[in-house]
Amino acid sequence: MVSNSNLPVAIIGGGPVGLAAAAQLVSRGLPVKVYEAGSSVGSNLLDWGHVRVFTPWRYCVDAVARKLLESHGWQMPEPEAFPTADEIVDQYLAPLAKLPELAPSIETDARVVAISRWGADKVLSKARETRPFMLLVETTEGTRRDSARAVIDASGTWQTPNPLGAGGLPAEGEREFGDRIAYGIPDVLGRDRHLYAGRTTLVGAGHSAANALLELDRLAETEPGTSALWVTRSTDLVRIYGGGDADALPARGELGSDVRHLAESGRIRLVTGFATLAIREVDGRLVVEGQTKDGLRNVGPVDRIIAATGQRPDLAVTRELRLDLDPWLEGVKALGPLIDPNEHSCGDVPPHGHRELSHPEPDFY
Repeated sequence: MVSNSNLPVAIIGGGPVGLAAAAQLVSRGLPVKVYEAGSSVGSNLLDWGHVRVFTPWRYCVDAVARKLLESHGWQMPEPEAFPTADEIVDQYLAPLAKLPELAPSIETDARVVAISRWGADKVLSKARETRPFMLLVETTEGTRRDSARAVIDASGTWQTPNPLGAGGLPAEGEREFGDRIAYGIPDVLGRDRHLYAGRTTLVGAGHSAANALLELDRLAETEPGTSALWVTRSTDLVRIYGGGDADALPARGELGSDVRHLAESGRIRLVTGFATLAIREVDGRLVVEGQTKDGLRNVGPVDRIIAATGQRPDLAVTRELRLDLDPWLEGVKALGPLIDPNEHSCGDVPPHGHRELSHPEPDFY
């Protein structure tokens, strides 16, 4: 059996959380190995790089990472400025990943597809904690098995979006018309502009939806024939509208106020209480069918659909580990009640550490 001696702590994901964890571990003299599935650090952020976040720089930069960067001459951006996701990567994550303390430990184009223990499946209990973790890693050169003393999963959920179907399963026709459906926050005013100069249905009621709606409205100012139809399952949009000026994060409050004004102005059409069931094609365009309190209803036709319906974790990777997850959010159980969208708009999560992030599987976080 492989020994735990001198093995690294494996960190899955080279985004803000993963690189911050790596900096923290390196500062304590512990060996680390960062696996990033994308071609560069912060790959998921680059998918929505055009979006300006509602947290200022002072919340985006880890204190230990900052100290490490500053020891090499890096300068912190204006702490109260609000960066785009692209700027977070370019001005923070990329420089951090290039530091000699971290660069040798970071591997890109390396996707961890499964995690287990050497010589032990999920069922075996005896001396489980003494067995190193085994990571199945897919790279451009093939698949290999790596060892680790502990594992931190910072891969996030961006790559596993929720489907359009209101029941959590893909809507009928969703896969068939997938080439005309975008998940997340497409760059409506930039690289994807040519796709959205027409009619678009946006499904969802979170902050991703708010950003995309505001950009569609701006596109309509310069592209004749551009229109947006906003469809939500909920009839109460207070979660996206937020607290306005009273919001603890003013930029988030401004985002909610802006999209509320947009909906009330009539510049976009809003349909609430709509549970998506199917996507159908009519005369070359897409129609969305859903259930409402008054029965079945069709909305459209449109050229494209944006699914801003959130994401959830890929639990297949950790199938052979012993996890204790929130039953519906599928995240860390201790934090689930604090971020439950049934109760909170974004949630208020106090500072927490390894105890809250731990699982019955020893040394997995």
